Amino acid sequence: MEKKLFSGSEIVIKTLLYENVEYIFGYPGGAIMPIYDSLHDYLNLVSHILMRHEQGSIHAAQGYARATGKIGVCFTTSGPGATNLITGLADALIDSTPIVCITGQVSSHLLGTDAFQETNIIDISIPVTKWNTQVLKAKDICESIQKGFFIAKEGRPGPVLIDITKDAQFQKTEFHFIRCEYVKNFHPYPCIKEKKIREAAHLINMAKKPLILVGQGVILAHAEEEFKIFVEKTGIPVASTLLGLGALESNHYLYVGMLGMHGNYAPNILTNQCDLLIAIGMRFDDRVTGDVKKYAKQAKIIHLEIDPSEVNKNILCNIPILGNCKISLKKLIPYVNKSIHEKWIQKFFHLKEKEETTVIKKYLNPVKNGITMGEVIKWINLYKQEKAILVTDVGQHQMVASRYFDFTYKKSHITSGGLGTMGFALPASIGAKLGAKERQVICIVGDGGIQMTIQEMGTILQNNISIKIILLNNNFLGMVRQWQQLFFDKRYSCTELVNPNFVKLANAYNIGAERVNKREELGTAVKKALNQEKAFLLEVIIEKEDNVFPMIPAGSAVDEIRLT
Repeated sequence: MEKKLFSGSEIVIKTLLYENVEYIFGYPGGAIMPIYDSLHDYLNLVSHILMRHEQGSIHAAQGYARATGKIGVCFTTSGPGATNLITGLADALIDSTPIVCITGQVSSHLLGTDAFQETNIIDISIPVTKWNTQVLKAKDICESIQKGFFIAKEGRPGPVLIDITKDAQFQKTEFHFIRCEYVKNFHPYPCIKEKKIREAAHLINMAKKPLILVGQGVILAHAEEEFKIFVEKTGIPVASTLLGLGALESNHYLYVGMLGMHGNYAPNILTNQCDLLIAIGMRFDDRVTGDVKKYAKQAKIIHLEIDPSEVNKNILCNIPILGNCKISLKKLIPYVNKSIHEKWIQKFFHLKEKEETTVIKKYLNPVKNGITMGEVIKWINLYKQEKAILVTDVGQHQMVASRYFDFTYKKSHITSGGLGTMGFALPASIGAKLGAKERQVICIVGDGGIQMTIQEMGTILQNNISIKIILLNNNFLGMVRQWQQLFFDKRYSCTELVNPNFVKLANAYNIGAERVNKREELGTAVKKALNQEKAFLLEVIIEKEDNVFPMIPAGSAVDEIRLT
């Protein structure tokens, strides 16, 4: 009996189907055209979302991955199509997002000739991928994609790029799918040492002023339940990194706020007063630590981390616990005592009251004429759905939304953390909504960031994607302007924007839209926007010099945080 042969391009699609891919975000072109031709026969089994820019494709894949915990997939062609992925790859690598990008490449005999739309995307993307490979033969396509999926998801997640030459897409070969469960020299889960678990538990049980710092690692490990059990048994206050928001609901009695440059006053101040710091699934980013020479010098430090390269990289720890934190926490829970740190927790609430009086009450309930970003978030909290997903762009609105949004459900926060990519929010919202159709997706974006990927409104139009866009417009690049105001004598160099009519622009894409600039109309407008069945854009004109406080000036210690 004659063996059935398949083209390399068809093998790509069949392999993705075996990997249970439901969405592909992409943009076709010459070098990947054979794959798109094969995709045409399978569109009843997998959905392709035609984005308007390759950067939008990869950000949508990121949003999908972050909302679902699954692997996001995107397609692009060679040359500029592939290089337009680089920002998203860097973003996904630093924020530990599992995505697989498949790029077309010129035929193998043209490699190195500077052929039309040829770039060496493998060498270009090495620094911003967890793994990449170039496939020259159809027989290697299935194995390469399987390996890519395994590496992207296992251990600390990250982005993978698979570059397939055009002749490999045309070649025919047999197809056999055997799921990848092992990759030579790749050890995604370090062995958890029981001795370190017992040593950590001893420190925890002896501590009088312990503090937990929770990062995205808890979310990526699906360890929210184990984390909550650990927290409630030990009675230790919890502060969150930007990407750790949602690991513990923000109304939990032991949650004390967000860490970092624009985080809450109490956890930043008391980081330098605690006697034990327990870091779980976070990497001691500079936005969290401030001046590392003055960071928690008085404290013993326990670090639960899956990536060995992150241990002792920025902050030296006393007890590293390498491994998946879901398992580490399960092992740790039986050894820790049931505790209450009442006097210590009261210090957090005392400092919280100071922040409430000095900053929060005035910001959420202002008496000045201009609308603040904070009061917009206040109304969103009132009218949003319980399981709403917050997707933010980068800048002042990102910090304000992170500080004031009520996180009451897991996987409810998607933002660009480590790279700080403006333009992230709109396409990421598309991916998040497709991945979590039953959940409300609220995209909060500034007038600068939205214009970096505003063409993705076309994707919303074509696919009828029901996201709620809250555009906070101050006609400035707001975060840069804040720094210019505070540290550069109000020399607003190249930060003021002359903007289009966003309402008319949204309407051109058949997206309902409204503008509000009066405080007395704000609540009604937010309610209307969030209750729309279809996509809707609400533009809120906010105060031009609306600053975000508290703030740790760059290079300062965490306890040098400014309230004003």
